[in-house]
Amino acid sequence: MAHISKEKKQAVAQLVELMQNNPIVGAVNMENLPAKQLQIMRETLREKVTIRMAKRRLIQVALDQSSMKGKDKLVEYLKGMPALLFTKENPFTLFKILKKNKSKGPIKGGQTAPNDIIVKAGSTEFSPGPIIGELGAFRIKTGVENGKVAIKEDCVACKEGEVVDPKLAALLTRLKIFPVDIGLDLVAVLEEGEIIPKSVLDVDEDAYLANLRSAASDSLNLAVFVGFPTRKSTQLLLGKAAREARALAVSEGILTDETVGDVLSKAEAEASALKEKVKL
Repeated sequence: MAHISKEKKQAVAQLVELMQNNPIVGAVNMENLPAKQLQIMRETLREKVTIRMAKRRLIQVALDQSSMKGKDKLVEYLKGMPALLFTKENPFTLFKILKKNKSKGPIKGGQTAPNDIIVKAGSTEFSPGPIIGELGAFRIKTGVENGKVAIKEDCVACKEGEVVDPKLAALLTRLKIFPVDIGLDLVAVLEEGEIIPKSVLDVDEDAYLANLRSAASDSLNLAVFVGFPTRKSTQLLLGKAAREARALAVSEGILTDETVGDVLSKAEAEASALKEKVKL
């Protein structure tokens, strides 16, 4: 710490204190986040979350000084313009809040594409002119329909991870294609010594509930199939047993109040078949 200024030492001390007092520490990428959007997020999360921006080196020093379990695991998630997020909230609930408060924005030339940027087929508001050549420069096939330029087929204008050409960025904005999520990018959280990455935090609730319903249905079907009684399967098992018992009684000609009609119908059918066979 000999080469760190007093102000930087204070910043490190604050980070360490926050690490010690919060069970959840998240790595956030603040790159390309407008100041206005950051202010809105701070206000939205003020009572639940503390956000501290610092240089990567200072964050590393603070992590080294803290006693958090698994702190070294968080280092690789300090990406772009890193910041730390501190909270006592459930990390999945927190991620959902952050995701809900994101908005779409234009991408700038020189930025890295966050995912495949696709220009979809369809009409545009542009009249034929230089725009056709500008689109063609990026392998976007066009035609003219009803006096307007139309994009003939879907085209991946820029692949995920590639640097966006400034001219392409301008075209995308003119086409009203906004591929950038504007908001706090929570890359991962550290909880009780374990890292939970963004890919795990980003739960598709509809798919998750559908999987739960499917698993419950499959489990019930299996319980009925193997004859395993549970609160849910007992009624189905009794119904199945009743149907199988009735079918067996009818098959063996056993008369009961429930089977007499079926047994007589079966006997009549067999008699008719025999009569037809012997030509009586």
